[in-house]
Amino acid sequence: MKAIKTINKLVPALFLFAFSLVNAEDPPAPYAKSTGGSGTGSPASPIDMYIYIFSVVAIMFIVYYTKRYKSQKV
Repeated sequence: MKAIKTINKLVPALFLFAFSLVNAEDPPAPYAKSTGGSGTGSPASPIDMYIYIFSVVAIMFIVYYTKRYKSQKV
């Protein structure tokens, strides 16, 4: 029962941490003038598209390994 209380305290903290990572920094504004390149001016960081998915997968891994460790300990 004590573990459930601990998890209930950690879940909001984890969501707050994930939310702060997702909103850490706004992408830079695209250039107003063309520099002669063929790019669109968007940030060159494709990992930004998957931040939400990575956060959910990380939380799922944490829950899975916590339950697995708990079942082996008992």
